[in-house]
Amino acid sequence: MELLTPHQREQMIANGRANAGREHTHDFKPVVKLFCPWGPAIWLLTELDPETNIAFGLCDLGQGFPELGSVSLSELESVEGPVGLRIERDTYFTATKTLSAYAREAHALRRINR
Repeated sequence: MELLTPHQREQMIANGRANAGREHTHDFKPVVKLFCPWGPAIWLLTELDPETNIAFGLCDLGQGFPELGSVSLSELESVEGPVGLRIERDTYFTATKTLSAYAREAHALRRINR
């Protein structure tokens, strides 16, 4: 399964262009939720730079310190877990709030609330 659908990729690129050089002044709802099926890592992503394949969003590796930051989609695509498992897209995820609201909640809980 691809990490992003074509529509999600387009939306994240548009969001990234809207925030280009502006220190993320637009507070978008996450476009996609990625997760690690063999561990606690979750990524809620809002923006994508198509030239570098670097996404921006809320990243939680499951160590109690979720943070806003950047992640390489190419690196996530290359991760292989036990018995060939891969990072997956949550096909049932629909964002209900902005990224900053998810971040505030995650900092209080020390994790992204599933």
